[in-house]
Amino acid sequence: MPPPTVDPWLASRRFGVVIDAGSSGSRLQIYSWKDPRAIQATEDAQVLSSLPTVEKGTREGDSWVAKVEPGLSSFADGPSGVAAYLAPLLEHARTQVPPSLQPETPLFLLATAGMRLLQPMQQAELLQETCIFLKRHSHFRIEDRSPAGPCGSSVRIITGEEEGLFGWIAVNYLMDGFKGSDEELTTYGFLDMGGASTQIAFEPSRQEREKSHDLMDVRLRLLGGQEIHHKVFVTTWLGYGTNQARERYVGKAISEYEANRDPPFGPEKEIADPCLPKQLSLTEYPVQPPASSSHSKKPHTLVGTGSFEQCLQQTAPLLNKDAPCAELPCPFNGVHVPTIDFSVSHFIGVSEYWYSSEHVFGLGGPYDVVQYERAASEFCSRDWSDILDEHQRSRQNGTLGGDGELLANGTVVSTGHWGDDVETSRLQMQCFKAAWIVNILHEGIGLPRIVDVGGNVTTEGEAVAQKAKDKGLGRPQFQSMDSVGDIAISWTLGKMVLEASKEVPPLSDSTPPIVDPIDDIPNTAHPTIKPIRPPFLDFDAIEDQISGHLPSSLTRHSLGFSPVGFIFYLFTVILFITTIYRLRHRIRSTVRRCARRKDRDYIALNYSMEEGHAFSSGLSTPSRPPSPPRTIFHFINPFRRASSFGSRNPHPASIVITSPVLRSGQSSPTHVSPHRSPLFTPSDFPSGVPGSPHFYTASLVSNGSVASLTSRSRNSSRMDLTSFATKQTIPRTSTAMM
Repeated sequence: MPPPTVDPWLASRRFGVVIDAGSSGSRLQIYSWKDPRAIQATEDAQVLSSLPTVEKGTREGDSWVAKVEPGLSSFADGPSGVAAYLAPLLEHARTQVPPSLQPETPLFLLATAGMRLLQPMQQAELLQETCIFLKRHSHFRIEDRSPAGPCGSSVRIITGEEEGLFGWIAVNYLMDGFKGSDEELTTYGFLDMGGASTQIAFEPSRQEREKSHDLMDVRLRLLGGQEIHHKVFVTTWLGYGTNQARERYVGKAISEYEANRDPPFGPEKEIADPCLPKQLSLTEYPVQPPASSSHSKKPHTLVGTGSFEQCLQQTAPLLNKDAPCAELPCPFNGVHVPTIDFSVSHFIGVSEYWYSSEHVFGLGGPYDVVQYERAASEFCSRDWSDILDEHQRSRQNGTLGGDGELLANGTVVSTGHWGDDVETSRLQMQCFKAAWIVNILHEGIGLPRIVDVGGNVTTEGEAVAQKAKDKGLGRPQFQSMDSVGDIAISWTLGKMVLEASKEVPPLSDSTPPIVDPIDDIPNTAHPTIKPIRPPFLDFDAIEDQISGHLPSSLTRHSLGFSPVGFIFYLFTVILFITTIYRLRHRIRSTVRRCARRKDRDYIALNYSMEEGHAFSSGLSTPSRPPSPPRTIFHFINPFRRASSFGSRNPHPASIVITSPVLRSGQSSPTHVSPHRSPLFTPSDFPSGVPGSPHFYTASLVSNGSVASLTSRSRNSSRMDLTSFATKQTIPRTSTAMM
């Protein structure tokens, strides 16, 4: 029987699994790479000077990706549904990664925009349910609990800045941006735009790096063990994604219309909107209107006029370039960004930059502002009915093209070629999104407008890039991309490149391990990025859940403080006072015992002197009898009693024991607490004369009160104490002395 053959592709292969828990769905992606230790033993120096090669987690096909809908954040009110939601993704990962490699395969679930919008307590509950499910139903490598979360860094919510950093790593990994000497800065900048926010991440010039204090340290390890370091600036503009920018635009348009309406209370008319194609009519609900009047909060009808130039002008104020700036320069909305040298820093845009360029205009790739604006102007000026008809025909034909036009050698040969992936909502908002992207690029971050008179006559991005090269402009300053080869540009890829880099053995044992950039932030008062850590108790979040059941006068907005927090602290104080009250007798007894210790020693000394038993070394304080050892239960008992709250009798019956003989045939009862043994027993008493220090100390303890002893006369005390001893013949010398 021939020996089993080893699959060359699986030999020394490592895997990594990451789940991107977005707002609309969760996408699982499986990546793989060769074990760096195996490569170090076989490859040449050229390979060792590069990063590990991260590939798809399957040899062929698209089974390295799986997706479920809706987003994880949709289970905020029912965390118990997380298990059934994630089960298909986890099962898919188990079928693709060999079982023998699963214990050493890291699995991450990193949540983004949707989870960031939840209340902290909702975030904590979802992360806890997710962690429990992944740990109990898989053998993948998942971290233990840490300050980062219930499963450490394996299950957590990442910030927009972290997305930008991981995206920056992915872009430069795919574009060979990490190759080259430190003197030749070749890294690409990264731009990402979604519906809610937009991010930028880039490595400033050497001069700017020396002046900047808010840069992130990105460390990666090459296959040879050498480390590369890059100082990267990253920031996020919340509310500057295409969807939220549109909401602000609609609110501003409605407010301006209401402010200028004549007469003020006349019938409402349609509002002209240059950012919609001609004759497109939409009823818009102002999500973010200024509180100028009640009319501005009602839905209004906007009708498109299809003017891209006017749309550019009316959306530019939304950048809020006049906002206060704490540290110059601030491109827009008062957010500081180091000066960008576009002759050195070249940017790649993903997500909305790609969709708004390629899906309708067919202009994805190297960016030419003249060609882009011309395509946008032609699209916006078309009648909506014509656009809609062509969209229907393109769905039937299933063909692809540019902005509804099929070009051959620069000539339009057919129309109606939008693909199936272009939705009607995309066509409705295309004019606005195109204008918003142009303003972000040029009026926002300051990308120069390189004007080519007449523009380009081709929509092929590579032709545009070649033309720029022919003119000596070098590589494009900006280009939109979706993938390189068969690998999509995604922040998840950047995360896996970082994980593969962590597995490369360092050149020295003293070299610190590679960590995520957010874990390399110095512990300062104002960190560059604040990681998202749902708190254990969040009173505002708890109150938000019950605010609907509270009168308006009891909300934190009316009171000026959180009533839930006040109740919590009040309960804590009441619990503390109750505990002290239950322990009051024990505390008072302890204080008295400490205060009377010196009195007992003094009285014992007086009786010793009275009986004629002075110490040979002069008058000195007799030593106390050794205290019995105290166990931990001696200190716990009072708290156990305090926590009983009436479950037991607080004053249990005393136990009666017999004291030493007073007279022949007589004994005296002594009451001792049932919770502890008496301090001394008859066997502890010395059999010597009544003047013994041990004898008198035991008598004081059994009597239970110093005051009762001192209230007697000295003669009667002497008689009682003398008769308290066992029967012995008292020497005459002692009697004579008395």
